Amino acid sequence: MLYVTYTLNFLLMIAIPVVVAIVLRRRLGVRWPLFAWGAVAFVGSQAVRLPLLFGLTALFRAGALPHVPESIVTPFNITVLSLTAGIFEEGARYIIYRRFIPGARSWKEGVSFGAGHGGIEAILLGLFTGWGVMQLFALHGVDLATLPLQANQLAALQKQVADFWSAPWYLTLLGAAERVFAICLHISLAMLVLQAFIRRSILWLFAAMGWHALVNAVAVSLLPVIGPLGTEGVLGIMALISIGIVVALRRTGMEAATAAEAASTGAAASVK
Repeated sequence: MLYVTYTLNFLLMIAIPVVVAIVLRRRLGVRWPLFAWGAVAFVGSQAVRLPLLFGLTALFRAGALPHVPESIVTPFNITVLSLTAGIFEEGARYIIYRRFIPGARSWKEGVSFGAGHGGIEAILLGLFTGWGVMQLFALHGVDLATLPLQANQLAALQKQVADFWSAPWYLTLLGAAERVFAICLHISLAMLVLQAFIRRSILWLFAAMGWHALVNAVAVSLLPVIGPLGTEGVLGIMALISIGIVVALRRTGMEAATAAEAASTGAAASVK
């Protein structure tokens, strides 16, 4: 059973964003490059964020940065990881909206851009998950003590393998469910950043950064407290809130865009 569910999980993580993109392309009539730009936003943000995080870790270990008290290490790490995710990913979205797709200002274009961002994240995580699953499949039935590992490495691997094969089947599918929730979140974030241009207020960018950081912080904080099922339940509620944001901005965004266009037209007429 676990062979099936583990495999299904990472295949769904890869397939779901592809299906979402195809459906949106057909229903909304948007261009494929918008999805690609969303993917670029995610990859570009991580290309900057991850080296920064590795660098900060190295500086803390070397003593170049002040020591963080043991009592606040966990909340400190959660805060740094969550804030950097919000700042870098939403900052990347903002830059691409501004510099590379200045004509993408409609609701459907924002949805597609967000789906591309969340989609490539799901695909990459699906590929990494699949690679790890296949490695653990290959170790099934192998005498781990025969592997050329140090004692601590062997103990860690034995625990990992034991946990892998003792997991309830329904928990092995949570990765795919979480990616669905994450795509909903990324679409809402793309819509929030888009409002910074439609409504001409940078506060919408900060709102997107805050919403992104909050969801990340809640997910990481709750996992050791209420477990994976409870955490995914909370993330499901946040995904519904994200959908609500997208729906609410569809109407108000159109009104704001119409008002902005009217103001621009009026200003041009007065100049003439």
